[in-house]
Amino acid sequence: MKKIFFLCALSILTLFAMATKPHTDHVRVDAEKSTVKWMGSKITEGHVGIINIQKGVLMIEHGTLVGGQISIDMTSIENTDQEGKWKANLEGHLKSDDFFDVEKFPLATITITKAIKGTEHNYKIIADLTIKGITHSITFDAEVNINKVEFFAAAKIKIDRTKWDIVYNSGNFFKDLGDKLILDEIEFDIYLLSAK
Repeated sequence: MKKIFFLCALSILTLFAMATKPHTDHVRVDAEKSTVKWMGSKITEGHVGIINIQKGVLMIEHGTLVGGQISIDMTSIENTDQEGKWKANLEGHLKSDDFFDVEKFPLATITITKAIKGTEHNYKIIADLTIKGITHSITFDAEVNINKVEFFAAAKIKIDRTKWDIVYNSGNFFKDLGDKLILDEIEFDIYLLSAK
């Protein structure tokens, strides 16, 4: 009788543990429909463009974002506010070792280490950003709309490029640059859609 009671209790505990164990869905990012827009500025002007997402996944647990990783194809960096040789020159310079050195470091990654849910669809995201093989923690706000295992997410990320060894014409490293000075802040607008 004691053995039967023990087995029943063990079965109930096992079922309870299985029922309460968090289930995490790894939902792929639609790399074709998702976008990364960038903006960089000099003293006298600014430029904007896009970069392709290579792949990505968001981790969703019972309708809540809990993690994820996005890989960005730095070789695809494109300038969208100029044409002709000016566009080509800027893209070539951004890909060179003055900036992102894409031949040596073709991928950048954003790895979510913590997602803190706020009101409605708002999150505070803490993530590791790796550019040029250098990783630093960043914090930013995001809007993440989740419907079962489908999502739409949007975030604006601002970084100090010099932390990732992108120091070309930075006023913190070079003097008397005049109108050649490039501001250290780079801004990224990220829009993510789940894959069907």
